[in-house]
Amino acid sequence: VQLVESGGGLVQPGGSLRLSCAASGFTFRSKDMTWYRQAPGKEREWVAEISSRDGSTRYADSVKGRFTISRDNAKKTVYLQMNSLKPEDTAVYYCNAPAFPRYWGKGTLVTVSS
Repeated sequence: VQLVESGGGLVQPGGSLRLSCAASGFTFRSKDMTWYRQAPGKEREWVAEISSRDGSTRYADSVKGRFTISRDNAKKTVYLQMNSLKPEDTAVYYCNAPAFPRYWGKGTLVTVSS
């Protein structure tokens, strides 16, 4: 199992970023996928999840209405579109397949600052 996140960077408050997570080593289309984040000095927290069965999505209250998770099974990639970013969204963002809880990528850093 390999997960490689990308797309992070520095963005001003109110801006947008799209994160990507390329997956390999398992049957991507049959696995639910999630995004987590870890802010400096804080615990890792769940952000969003997308179902493999019907594409349904769930979000943490803190990002609901601003973030959108999606997937492309042909590319074995899960995305996180982040809009209206706030300084409190600053964190390292990770993707994960709940079926393989021990496997994590290196993450991608998102910094929201003016």
